[in-house]
Amino acid sequence: MISFRTTCLLSVFLFFSSALFAQNRKLDQLEQLYAQQHYKLVYNKSKKLLDSPDYDFTVVPKLYKCMSLFQLAKNEYWLKRNPDALTEAEKLFIEVKSSNEGGKVMDAHMNEISELKDDLYAWGQSVEGDGNKNTAAQLEQILVSLFSKIPSATKNDPKLPAKTEPVGNDERSKIIAFAEKSIGIPYKWGGMTSSGFDCSGFTTHVMKEFRVSLPRRAVDQQKASIKIKQKDAQKGDLVFFNNGGGISHVGIITSDKGKPLTMIHASSSQGITITNLEKSTYWMKRLDSFGTFVK
Repeated sequence: MISFRTTCLLSVFLFFSSALFAQNRKLDQLEQLYAQQHYKLVYNKSKKLLDSPDYDFTVVPKLYKCMSLFQLAKNEYWLKRNPDALTEAEKLFIEVKSSNEGGKVMDAHMNEISELKDDLYAWGQSVEGDGNKNTAAQLEQILVSLFSKIPSATKNDPKLPAKTEPVGNDERSKIIAFAEKSIGIPYKWGGMTSSGFDCSGFTTHVMKEFRVSLPRRAVDQQKASIKIKQKDAQKGDLVFFNNGGGISHVGIITSDKGKPLTMIHASSSQGITITNLEKSTYWMKRLDSFGTFVK
């Protein structure tokens, strides 16, 4: 026969077990919503968890509040209404990293943090092109101070060999052959010369060689291009990416029509490189559209 004391202990154990399970479910929900890019929901839910003493045992809500703040700030209208968002996000990141469980939490969420780093690079390039010097400078400082030792999400993307054999002697093959001469040149924020390129600086440089004048920013290149469908994209066409705050990256397709998509582009971690898009979760998740300036 079970004693009254044993029953009480069992009840207490079940209560705390169910509470911990509910807590973990809420933490899992933050992860799921963030992966689905519901950043405002993540921000609101993480704030509520931080206000609850039941979650004093973990800094995970603080990390998600930080990451969602960075992502929300990419929207210029949201940032105008919340001008201290980047400063608050930076402060939260430092608090998470310096906490007792910071190293373990950062390691467990490294994929998300690495993707965030790449998004901030792309955003910084975009606002630099817009002439927003203050935000660009703040982002550069954040990237240097907080993310310099964080690996890029795209660093280990499967890539084609450094050179591809051009097919025929048409204009598209010539564009790719010229672009490939820049493989290995480092990434440089705002760069447009062989000493360093950013993404739209590289596409501008390549197309200029073929007497095509492109707008400077990736978003304007997308607007000015002739829109094409993914199934019609081929070497020499442009591919555009959206990180949640608008067009933030551009590359040049190197594959033939109907073949697995590959592009040559200015990677913030590798400089000018060729990437197999269809084997990269990072790029496919952000793929926005295709356009061309080639007849």
